[in-house]
Amino acid sequence: MTEQTWNAFTVERKDRVAQVTLIGPGKGNAQGPDFWRELPLIFAELDADPEVRAVVLAGAGKHFSFGLDLAAMAPMMAPVLGDKAQAAPRTAFHEDIKQMQRSINAVADCRKPVVAAIQGWCIGGAVDLVTAADIRYASADAKFSIREVKVAIVADMGTLARLPAIIGDGHLRELALTGKDIDAARAEKIGLVNDVFADADAVLAAAHATAAEIAANPPLVVHGIKDVLDHRRSAGVDDSLRYVAAWNAAFLASEDIGEAMAAVFQKRTPDFQGR
Repeated sequence: MTEQTWNAFTVERKDRVAQVTLIGPGKGNAQGPDFWRELPLIFAELDADPEVRAVVLAGAGKHFSFGLDLAAMAPMMAPVLGDKAQAAPRTAFHEDIKQMQRSINAVADCRKPVVAAIQGWCIGGAVDLVTAADIRYASADAKFSIREVKVAIVADMGTLARLPAIIGDGHLRELALTGKDIDAARAEKIGLVNDVFADADAVLAAAHATAAEIAANPPLVVHGIKDVLDHRRSAGVDDSLRYVAAWNAAFLASEDIGEAMAAVFQKRTPDFQGR
């Protein structure tokens, strides 16, 4: 089968398993406009492909993903951060958030189970992405951070909706409220990842081995297992996503987010004032 060319991903199919690999184009496979546009198209295509029974989700290079590409996504955020950001820009931004949420949802809603292979940094929006996977493996050098709080944003792409069922409320609150980094050993201890492997090659091989095991099972039964498991939490996830989209459309704009963005680009510690 001839593969389509994507800007933010590569997609390869072999032996009933597809590998979707983040490739940027931003540094550290950061999530720019191409990522958000292409992700739901890719997973809709894989969902509809009868030759694909499982998916491995990986990142090219040393890191899985640095998360949201702030520089590339700045034009989308600029109107709602302006001095006169009233109903029209806030409504447009609300729809932008929901569209981005639908991109991550496409991974979670794919009938083909998704196994994430994570190496290096997995930050912010990358955590949103891997929480939408069914199974998560990490290399020993992997590090995770729900870092949105550090840039004055309430995480709104699924981390706060999906992680309570993965790591529990207490661990989630600690990570989301502090924005701290955790290593692979801590991630495994709290259940964020299923297992830890020596390096990037080993974690990718393990992800493919599990995907191959899944692909060998009756596909309609696999779809049914996913559907039943997702059913018990789908209403809560949907409600949480709707709520946080409205929250950020209303309250994202602040002096603190301007300070956070300036601090990122100036490579200094931000000084938040709660304004």
